[in-house]
Amino acid sequence: MTFKPRFGVNCTTTSASEWLESARKAEALGFDTLIAQDHFGAQLAPLPALAAAALVTSRVRLATLVLDNDFRHPALVAQEAATVDQLSGGRMELGLGAGWLESDYKKSGIPFDPPSVRLRRLAEAVQLCKACLRSDGPVSFSGEFYSIDNLELQPRPLQQTLPLMVGGRQKRALSLAAREADIVGISLLDRREPGAPPPPSFAQKVEWVRAAAGERLAHLQLHVNAGTVAITDEPERAIEAFATRTGQSVAEAWQSPGALVGNVDEIVQKLHAVHEQFGVSYWVIHAPAMESFAQVIARIA
Repeated sequence: MTFKPRFGVNCTTTSASEWLESARKAEALGFDTLIAQDHFGAQLAPLPALAAAALVTSRVRLATLVLDNDFRHPALVAQEAATVDQLSGGRMELGLGAGWLESDYKKSGIPFDPPSVRLRRLAEAVQLCKACLRSDGPVSFSGEFYSIDNLELQPRPLQQTLPLMVGGRQKRALSLAAREADIVGISLLDRREPGAPPPPSFAQKVEWVRAAAGERLAHLQLHVNAGTVAITDEPERAIEAFATRTGQSVAEAWQSPGALVGNVDEIVQKLHAVHEQFGVSYWVIHAPAMESFAQVIARIA
């Protein structure tokens, strides 16, 4: 496989000036995407934030990673994504997920339905968003959760095919992503509880994606969030902290594709190795590591 990785940066802040400065910096440092996440917490709302970032950048792509499907009607999501695409000159990437952080639901009063219900709803939302964003005329849809009648999206997105990411960590969500999305976000946020069976390995998750994707696999991007990034010649402390935080063994932490720890050459080697073994080509890091990680981007370039 040709190694052409993409790198995004996730900035979480309530400060408009900090957000816009991060957008400018991400573009200047060579990152491919600026990421807005979606939680009820100390952060700017994702789609308005990306619209603002569009006005102070010209190259970096703008992505949600990922919108909680239960927070918004998919027709509205499609309209707002198309609007950001227009404002940015065709740089929007729409990420959707079934929702996972129960505290968001408790705080907001939104019902936290069982996973099977949330996934069925997400599957419908994906179909509806794709139809709205990619159809040239009015769209009608009738499903278990959503129904629209002769709805024509305005404005239209500038991109002929606005890229869609679907994220998940279990078989049903990853299989849906493999069948329907352009980018598959493979979550590493597995629950590790005493006495419970171990979560699926990353290799197992990738195998689920491959099996569901079939011939689509060659056209998919596989993505992971880098939960820890540390450019250092003494990586042991960073790996131990990552292992403790995620409930993994140190050996598991070293193997995680979301742990980018070591000197620049070692991190580049790991990126190559993860790509060769699993096909991952898209990593997202958090804003505090932006400047140091730019060394890795420069080395690969």
